[in-house]
Amino acid sequence: MGLKENLHNISEKVKGTKLQTTFGAIHTLFYTPKETTHSGGHIRAVDDLKRTMTMVVLPLIPLLIFGMFNAGFQYNSAVNGFSENLSFFSTGFWNFDNFWIGFLKVMPLVLVSYVVGLGIEIVFATINNHEVEEGYFVTGMLVPLIVPIDTPLWMLTVAVIFGVIIGKEIFGGTGMNILNPALTIRAFLFFAYPTWMSGDKVWVTGAVERVNEIAAGANLDAISGETILGGLAQGKQLIYSTWDMFYGFIPGSVGETSTLLILLGGLYLLYTKVASWRIMLSSVIGALVMGLIFNGVVNAGWITESSKFYSLMSTEFWHHLLIGGLAFGIVFMATDPVTGSQTNKGKWYYGFFIGFISVMIRVFNPAYPEGVMLAILLMNVFAPTIDHYVVQGNVKRRLKRLKAKTV
Repeated sequence: MGLKENLHNISEKVKGTKLQTTFGAIHTLFYTPKETTHSGGHIRAVDDLKRTMTMVVLPLIPLLIFGMFNAGFQYNSAVNGFSENLSFFSTGFWNFDNFWIGFLKVMPLVLVSYVVGLGIEIVFATINNHEVEEGYFVTGMLVPLIVPIDTPLWMLTVAVIFGVIIGKEIFGGTGMNILNPALTIRAFLFFAYPTWMSGDKVWVTGAVERVNEIAAGANLDAISGETILGGLAQGKQLIYSTWDMFYGFIPGSVGETSTLLILLGGLYLLYTKVASWRIMLSSVIGALVMGLIFNGVVNAGWITESSKFYSLMSTEFWHHLLIGGLAFGIVFMATDPVTGSQTNKGKWYYGFFIGFISVMIRVFNPAYPEGVMLAILLMNVFAPTIDHYVVQGNVKRRLKRLKAKTV
């Protein structure tokens, strides 16, 4: 008996049972659904939710692989020192030792994210007797890319459970949530376990263990894993070159460091028409405008070097796009079609305020020198309001034109 016949037999056995939705989700992952329309008008298209989610996951894979190499590179650099001027093709970065260290740290994060998240999706689909939705395919990949490398797996498990249930399922599942699920998970981690989500010891693997060994009396040097934003928030000087920041040879969350790969991923999403170029462009403009305002304040002499805000305010306005998670958030988070603005005009306002508020939070909250997560979640909440006023504005203008014609 062939594979097709076996699958058919299994399908018949689970038909009408609680396992029908779970089997259907696994089956359609590899095969085209057999259901077709037989009457009435309908749209013929090659895209569906599963294919759309796949289009978003594909540009995340290079970031995942790069994050593995960078995790090992940051560890070896912290332990042994590394003074070589790197290019994107430097063998000092792309070596197996770096990859293996990163692989052993990152893959468990990916597995926990998918196993726990999809497990909850299947449970809710079984209980509610509806199809397993594919929305978590993207969330499951985003989550390990936006957390520190040494995030404990039990902590990630708790956060994923919270994010999927409270951030999505409680609203009705994929397409009904008002907050980005991946950022909901990240926000839960930050507010529930802040010492694991910020500081100068959580961004390079092994740093926390090394500090604990030192505290226990071992004769070891500490590993400093401070991010650029963390250093600037404390008034320190920028120690990385522009190219290092652009390529991604810097400490940070697993997939957020390489602006180059994020840029290429953004171009891919625009080419496939999955993401909105209006949101991306307006977010960049908003971040640059806020950065220019802060640079102008510094140049005018209104802020002195003694101010705790000076370092981040004096940072070149365009550097904000190269450091932290701003670029990643703009490309892969702000463009979420479910939680973002739906109207074309609304997307301009929505994106602009994401970039504008992100840089503002960076400067005015030294304890949390990264604002893109909070900015996107805030604008997720206001997106329906923005669309409401855009639609009402269009209605009023059309009524005025109609009234003018009838007079």
